[in-house]
Amino acid sequence: MKVSNKEADERLLVEAAQKDPARFTVLYEANFERVYAFVARRVNHRADAEDITAEVFQHALENLPKFEWRGVPFVAWLYRIAANQVMNRWDANSRESGNSSSTEPSVDFDEAEIERTERLSKLFRHVADLPADQRRVIEMRFAEEKSIREIAAKLGKTTGAIKQLQFRAVQALRERMHGKVGKSLGGRNA
Repeated sequence: MKVSNKEADERLLVEAAQKDPARFTVLYEANFERVYAFVARRVNHRADAEDITAEVFQHALENLPKFEWRGVPFVAWLYRIAANQVMNRWDANSRESGNSSSTEPSVDFDEAEIERTERLSKLFRHVADLPADQRRVIEMRFAEEKSIREIAAKLGKTTGAIKQLQFRAVQALRERMHGKVGKSLGGRNA
């Protein structure tokens, strides 16, 4: 069975982290956006997605010595942990609220789901690279679901300025997602 360079590199990273837990940081940084995207697609609140993602990496670090390489990408193990954490959170919330009629989140993942998660994690990375004012508008508009008027009031700007920041951010994200580097990137014009 032929092993790709990427797979061999990942295996070396896992083995290094198993010997020295301080090296887990590299695995964390390489997989954070993927795991967060996976979780965020399954829970309704940003804070829950952040909490569950933190729990996933804590669980992974604690159980890393037990991890056995089986030729599957390391992120697949993280997705399985994430799926379990999402279900644990859903079960706890259902018991706490006494509402077992809420829709159980789908924690299955196949190639199509992994591809969607990869695209979403790529988008998260690109949002993080936006100039601070554009990033804040995108976060408030789409993650916090605030209106243009609410964002303008909170940031002390006009609605026109917020619309312009949103337009530039969306344009930059579109270019980055499609691999085009235009002059709107890097925030020099923002």
